[in-house]
Amino acid sequence: MALGWIALLLGLGLAAAKLTGDTETDVDAGHDWDIFNINEVAGLNLLEGDIQHEETFDRNSIIGDEYRWPTTIPYYLEDSLDMNAKGVTLKAFDQYRLKTCIDFTPWKGEQNYISVFKGSGCSSFVGNQHAGKQRLSIGNNCDRLGTVEHEFLHALGFWHEQSRADRDDYVKIMWDRIKPGKEHNFKAYDDTVSSALGVPYDYGSVMHHSKTSFNIGSEPTIVTKIPHFTDVIGQRMGLSASDLAKLNSLYKCTKSSTFVDSCSFELENICGMIQDPGKTKWEQRSSTSGGPQTDFSNMGQCEGKGYFMHFSTASAEPAGRALLESRWLYPKPGAQCLQFFLHNTAAADDVLNIWVREYDGVNPRGKLNLFKRISGGVTGSWELHNVNLHVSRKARVVFEGVRGRGPSKGGFSLDDINLSSTKCPQHIWHICNITRLLATTPTGEKLYSPRFLSPAGYSFQVGVYINGRSSRPGYVATYFHLTSGPNDHNLKWPCPWQQATMALMDQQSDIREQINMHRMVTTEPDKMSSDGIEYYWDNPREVGSKVTGSDGSYFYRGPGSGTSTFITHSRLKSRKFIKGDQAFFLFSLEDISALLASQPLDSPAVQADATPAADHAAPQGAAAVVVEIVAGCVAAVILVVSVAILGNSWRGRRRRQKSGEAEITQDTPGFMEEQPTKDLTSIRTTP
Repeated sequence: MALGWIALLLGLGLAAAKLTGDTETDVDAGHDWDIFNINEVAGLNLLEGDIQHEETFDRNSIIGDEYRWPTTIPYYLEDSLDMNAKGVTLKAFDQYRLKTCIDFTPWKGEQNYISVFKGSGCSSFVGNQHAGKQRLSIGNNCDRLGTVEHEFLHALGFWHEQSRADRDDYVKIMWDRIKPGKEHNFKAYDDTVSSALGVPYDYGSVMHHSKTSFNIGSEPTIVTKIPHFTDVIGQRMGLSASDLAKLNSLYKCTKSSTFVDSCSFELENICGMIQDPGKTKWEQRSSTSGGPQTDFSNMGQCEGKGYFMHFSTASAEPAGRALLESRWLYPKPGAQCLQFFLHNTAAADDVLNIWVREYDGVNPRGKLNLFKRISGGVTGSWELHNVNLHVSRKARVVFEGVRGRGPSKGGFSLDDINLSSTKCPQHIWHICNITRLLATTPTGEKLYSPRFLSPAGYSFQVGVYINGRSSRPGYVATYFHLTSGPNDHNLKWPCPWQQATMALMDQQSDIREQINMHRMVTTEPDKMSSDGIEYYWDNPREVGSKVTGSDGSYFYRGPGSGTSTFITHSRLKSRKFIKGDQAFFLFSLEDISALLASQPLDSPAVQADATPAADHAAPQGAAAVVVEIVAGCVAAVILVVSVAILGNSWRGRRRRQKSGEAEITQDTPGFMEEQPTKDLTSIRTTP
């Protein structure tokens, strides 16, 4: 009998420690640490907190062309770098390519290159040291997009913003609040050492220290002379407009590497777009009956300001069509992303076709390829659309509106079109009524996105605490979860090396001006539960919870990983994260297993190693047509759930790999939009 009770108690203990869909881990241990906090905890005492410097080098500075890199910079990702950090670094490169003429290419033996490694913290030299291998550290907790961009701006030649010669005109350094021995982190440089390149002081620079950097207690060490900017300084979301202006000036950039075009239809020339000579036309409007009452670019800012293009299916003849074509564009060969906002009030049998007219060297007008077809249907809001293109020559993007045979009272409206030579985010989560959600959602209550499928076939969703967790009020918290899906029997488990990107969109009209808030999480197949019994990223049917909807349908949600400090409410309400009471999350889940392989080594004649002493010990053709029926503004999936702990109380450690050779089911609207709810403000989540 005694042995029976012991066995029962052990079983209960193990079951209580098991993974469930409510289990969450913070990739940053719940800390909202800035670069300087990370380095201080790591025991580093670097110049200005994160600048590597050796006495054998002359004082590095952005003054002097000798510190410039070529606009295409060779890089090397060392094996010591965490897999998530490798993926984040490559994403940072994409941002530089999109917004500047700076490009990055894998090192192939060039004499000078940047070698990214996992050191004791986040740090970089300033400018090109001409030392051969110049190391840049992305250590623990440094794998955030804005942090990586910050360190590479140092490498490109920039000091911190508050180091400018004119900084005392804009901020006051509170010397008595600085930790003893840390005063050197607030040094300013005169015009003989550093140049502001004619750009005004930027409180919003990704290079600015935060207000509490190196403070003794809780009082700020940097006080902005304009109080509005108190909570603005220290952002690590991404490159600001002034950061870009200085970088593009320093490197004499006239165009970016991957940006192709942007159009908000504010000017009468409608960005050089052309139309067919027929009588049915797209029209430039500021509002329209049976359609939007404002454009998307200026929504919520100034009534009656701004324009969009509208094709009226109400006034067109049955089967009538109108073509709106871009000017000839010259994207880089390969993948391109077309992004636009659509307000759809057309009838169900009306259609918007997205074509690409690609020059083929034979037909002067080019060859038309269809990439997406969007059916009519009243959505009542501006919706974001991403279309992956694949173009190898000069081309025009063509929007074709087609009137159906039935009655129609509205039409299709387009605004804020962007085209870039990059891949689109895979999925969009449109959250409506966000102001009301912020006002009424209790702290600690979680909203869930719809479930999505990755290209590899994994099902996932994202949970958001819009008003933070109970331990972190004042923040938005985000967590990535694997969920059960149609391909689970064909997939590898535990899920290996899939990187989830969760991005809150900054809804600027021009994609180059967007500073999206990102967080990346990677599924490490060897990660274990806290009790060491289960694999964290195992099949959700075995390590998750059963989630039951009001209609009786159910799925399994695995444990989550993310951050309780995704973004503060003050930053959420800044820029254009919220526009017209709407917000957009962009999600992707990508296979980064190729980064497990070591980057090939080359050996140029001269190979020095610029490494700080403290870190020496650290180690084709047209795409398939997508037919889409727009479901309208879906704010979140809110489910009243029942939770069932799955599996036996003792399973021991196990590792299973399934073949994945069978056919993989891709997204279907029914799967993606399971349990959609248009108005969430009266419904609550039971986690």
